[in-house]
Amino acid sequence: MTEKPSVPGTDGGDAFVAAFNAVGADYLFCSSGSEWAPVWESLARRHRDGEPAPHYLDLTHETVAVGMATGYGLVARRPQGVLLHAAPGLLQGSMAVHGALLAGVPMVVTSSESTTYGDAPGHDPGGQWYRNLSVVGGPHGIAQPFTKWATEAASVHTLPTMIARAAELSWRAPAGPAYLNIPLEILLQEWDGREAKPVVAPGSTHSSPEEVDPVAQMIREARNPVIVTETAGREAGGFEALLAFAQAWSIPVVEPDSAVCGNFPRTHPLHAGSDIGPWMDTADLILLVNCRVPFYPPSRRPGTAQVVVIDEVPQRPHVVYQVLFADRYLEGDVVNTLRQLTKRAKDLDPVSVAERRAAQEERHSAEQAAITAAETKAERADGGVDPVLVAATLRKLLDGAHGIVVDETITHSRTVKRHLRTDAPDSYFYVQGGLGQGIAVALGVKLAAPDRPVVLTVGDGAFAYNPVIPSYDAARTYGLPLLIVVFNNRVYKSMNLNHRRFYPEGAAADTGEWLGTDLHRLPRLAGFAEPFGMHTETVDTSEALAPALERALKAVAEGTTAVVDVLVTR
Repeated sequence: MTEKPSVPGTDGGDAFVAAFNAVGADYLFCSSGSEWAPVWESLARRHRDGEPAPHYLDLTHETVAVGMATGYGLVARRPQGVLLHAAPGLLQGSMAVHGALLAGVPMVVTSSESTTYGDAPGHDPGGQWYRNLSVVGGPHGIAQPFTKWATEAASVHTLPTMIARAAELSWRAPAGPAYLNIPLEILLQEWDGREAKPVVAPGSTHSSPEEVDPVAQMIREARNPVIVTETAGREAGGFEALLAFAQAWSIPVVEPDSAVCGNFPRTHPLHAGSDIGPWMDTADLILLVNCRVPFYPPSRRPGTAQVVVIDEVPQRPHVVYQVLFADRYLEGDVVNTLRQLTKRAKDLDPVSVAERRAAQEERHSAEQAAITAAETKAERADGGVDPVLVAATLRKLLDGAHGIVVDETITHSRTVKRHLRTDAPDSYFYVQGGLGQGIAVALGVKLAAPDRPVVLTVGDGAFAYNPVIPSYDAARTYGLPLLIVVFNNRVYKSMNLNHRRFYPEGAAADTGEWLGTDLHRLPRLAGFAEPFGMHTETVDTSEALAPALERALKAVAEGTTAVVDVLVTR
């Protein structure tokens, strides 16, 4: 590394900011902690002197900071910086960090500890570290199970390069959060001005023609192949590459309920829904494209099908139990692999292709008829708003708007996907890792795509888990208008369904005492947005739904977050 002249008065805070600048982070998402004064001072100096620095977002909850970094990273696909407070702040944000791991979003998460507890000369870190902020083994020990890599930066002189290394590791497949514990004493230590080299995008590995050719021959010989994918659309160009591949070979595509994002146009005739079940005993070739957990229960293996896994990292190290039943792997850049296979779509058996096209056309027609029937029934329903009508109305209102849907529903998630029918890259994301992150993830998506309308669909139970006030504060402070649509059935329905399923003739079924599920006691959920000057509506009739959503979308287009609390019938 080339030596640079020391900058008088600079410290670890300057090293931190300089490193994230070199990394190419657009943003530092910060939930404030007392260790970050050196970083704030560096940012203030850079702003005063006109020096470059990532944009800083001052956020009032850890889940909001991490969730926004997740949403931003889903679209931008580059590592950003996250600043939390000590071990408690890391613990508070840990669910969202774990969600970023599952979603495959790169980021560098940082927090701090003390190494001297006031017993060393120089700056006194404060007695709070000695009393209650520190944990045995350091916060990096806490972070290890839910990050790709976690360690401590033990010197100000290695801090910039440690941040660069964390960013590079987080960006490599499988992408995910890296954690760096930066002790307060390191941030306060004098820095000699040496900076890290800028981080460049990862290179790619490719499956060789010798590996791809046999798979192309397997597809050519298959009479009833199927593609199953969870995250092909997460890769840059993956949505388009999968579409071209499926069309070239005339292969249906299943997106299981475990799909993390939109991977294939749900309006396309080759889209085969979300259930792999009908294919388990009939397919002769299953192509798992970026699909971590295709079979459930895991022991349920396909009847006669061969299984080809197309994935840069098929065996995900953060998945505890993973069963793929692979007969062949194509490892390396998925987009490149799909493009190679698309070029090999030659000399196809016209009879086999015609048979599977006809079968898929029949399935597709049946699905379209079922969707239409369900929506017609929902329109005519009496006594409240059917959730199908909510999703269908949103689809019609978003048509042509290039919108993005972030989904944090549980019992309504299939309804949302089936009836919204998103059909473009980066138009649908499902929140990963635990409820209570949806508003923050949607805010991060809006930050990355400011010119596109962003809609959060969320259940009333999930909404109650969200840090609503800090999320609304971020939306208003940073000009990130969302449309939040609450599917409010006044119950934790997934919990109730499991109780009924496990104990169909139990005491609760006999007495009607269903514990852990009732949400009728909550106040009207739209009301929480009123102190922030946001547009709010509560809807309890079918006739009022479309006008309310139209007004809400108009408010969003004018720059105001809108919350529509829809009292659904189920």
